[in-house]
Amino acid sequence: MDYFQLFGLSSDFELDTHKLSELYQALQKSVHPDRFAHASAQEQAMAVQKSAMINDAYQILKNPLQRAEYLLKLRGTEMPSEQSSFRDTGFLMQQMELREMIAEVKFSDDPEGAYAEAEQTLDNQYQALFSQLKQQLAENDSEVNTLACDNLRKLKFYQKLHLELERLEEQIFED
Repeated sequence: MDYFQLFGLSSDFELDTHKLSELYQALQKSVHPDRFAHASAQEQAMAVQKSAMINDAYQILKNPLQRAEYLLKLRGTEMPSEQSSFRDTGFLMQQMELREMIAEVKFSDDPEGAYAEAEQTLDNQYQALFSQLKQQLAENDSEVNTLACDNLRKLKFYQKLHLELERLEEQIFED
């Protein structure tokens, strides 16, 4: 079953996460094991399966990048594997520069300031790319969906850079 349909939502990238959370809780309540305590073993097993599916659907729909990927798959757009290379060499060069910037934070005279600057740079670039992705997903055109796949992959790079920066923050500020 389509996860959007499961929650009674339209298959759009933009959604009200508060409403999603409310729908999730209502659906989970309807299949809670306590409601099936006196039911047959088969009905109990079905409730557990439905609960697991609701959990999976909720986890994917509440996360913007996972939701984008799921939506693109629903539209029949094939996501390239994580290992396939980018054709956008400018983006790859930019990623190398960002990695260098993150690596230099530790050796800066002002690590806190350098960290804040790196975080701001990553946030700004991520948000610009995320805005593009939202526009592309709203268009729902096969050619544009392919571009959205590329931007989604790029956003995943930014997520990884953010994790590197967070690990660095722990190293710098624990010492």
